[in-house]
Amino acid sequence: MNPTAGHPKVLLSGATGYVGGRLLRELQSRGIPVRCLARRTGNLRGRLSDRDEAVSGDVLKLRTLRSAMQGVETAYYLIHSMGSDAGFEDDDRLGAKNFAAAAEEAGVRKIIYLGGLGRDDEDLSDHLRSRHEVGQILRSSKVPTIEFRAAIIIGSGSLSFDLVRSLVRKLPIMICPRWVNTPTQPIGIRDVLSYLLGALERELQASDVFEIGGPESVTYCDVMREYANQRGLKRLWLPVPLLSPWLSSLWLNFVTPVHASVGRKLVEGLVNPTVVTNDHAETIFNVRPAGIREAIRRAIVKEDDELVETRWHDALSSAGPIQRWGGVRFGNRVLDSRTIRVEHSPQVAFEPIQRIGGDTGWYYADWLWKVRGWIDRMIGGVGLRRGRRHSLDLRVGDAVDFWRVENFEPNQRLRLYAEMKLPGRGWLEYEVCPEGENTCVIRQTAEFDPIGLIGLVYWYSIWPLHQLIFANMLKRIAEAAEERSAATQ
Repeated sequence: MNPTAGHPKVLLSGATGYVGGRLLRELQSRGIPVRCLARRTGNLRGRLSDRDEAVSGDVLKLRTLRSAMQGVETAYYLIHSMGSDAGFEDDDRLGAKNFAAAAEEAGVRKIIYLGGLGRDDEDLSDHLRSRHEVGQILRSSKVPTIEFRAAIIIGSGSLSFDLVRSLVRKLPIMICPRWVNTPTQPIGIRDVLSYLLGALERELQASDVFEIGGPESVTYCDVMREYANQRGLKRLWLPVPLLSPWLSSLWLNFVTPVHASVGRKLVEGLVNPTVVTNDHAETIFNVRPAGIREAIRRAIVKEDDELVETRWHDALSSAGPIQRWGGVRFGNRVLDSRTIRVEHSPQVAFEPIQRIGGDTGWYYADWLWKVRGWIDRMIGGVGLRRGRRHSLDLRVGDAVDFWRVENFEPNQRLRLYAEMKLPGRGWLEYEVCPEGENTCVIRQTAEFDPIGLIGLVYWYSIWPLHQLIFANMLKRIAEAAEERSAATQ
């Protein structure tokens, strides 16, 4: 039987985003063919199955959407322009109008949109007002539209959850402005996806709005307290009645991964209550969202799991021009990544990587590695004394000096977890990606998840040294591959 029978082509915008990326995986697991709309289709590399396709398009340019909509019956609209430096409301408005117009022309039967909670009759923030306006534009088109409105989404990797975990983990004294006492109704990412998938099967004659949220109305302070409790973190909560959205955004920019301009838009929205005011969604959809405690528990479980599964070269390619001194920041983590192209097969390029550590050493400045190992032993760490089990053979769980093999895919990927003493968690990863016959790219990525401000100070203080060591390590690995190739000819 054809696994896609009964499921017409689905257009998914925002597949490189948090919710869209999760939804893509859910659709794929159900055998539903997906057409992903992206400005840069290369950002979807490695995410699509054989039945999926990627099409280039920009919602700000109507002409690029017409061909993407052809043959589509359901279109998900999961994008916004909040990251724009200015005029994000205008971009949101134009994008929604173009998307609706292209859907009408192509005969799309249904649009599914995820917006934000908040009463229409309140003095909404610019961000929430724009989210509501997008929904109104889509619903006023000739294409029946299901609009979901949600408050903060709890899930590992979501912006809302990263804000919470960054603040709670870094700050022993929690500064609490008035907006942390605003009522909200958080919902777990798993339940959001259930609604989005349920809407795919839902037949409707006219557009409708569904408010979705967990069973409890809480405050943002309650969310942070629950995260701290589940992580076993003792925190002092200090109310600060006078802290404007502008000052709050600067504070968030300093202690969280959120840029000040985005943080300001978020904080301005946090002053508006975002709670469910009716049970319309509950009567239509067979979804019973988990409470805040369970949603946070799931997110914490996923935090560590996804560090192993995440392919950071995909995230880097989607980062565009967002570069910062000291590496690129994703969530709470900082990355330093570089590549080199070699004219060899993946097997030849990967062999020096597979031999790293132990008697082979680290290809550059071994004396500095020995100093680091000595320091680690002096402060109670494992140092370099463990070496490695075998000079070539590797398997997951092996010790490699003061690293541990966390992921190993022969001729493709080696990911090492740092077991030296650090103010945070660290990884070193190598990937070999074929590019044509006997040509491939080696990517080297150092990743650090700092604990508090001391962790950030540590990373930025050693970053210049990393530039010297890691750049030359990668160069020497390429040279070792060349020597290996010459020796076998």
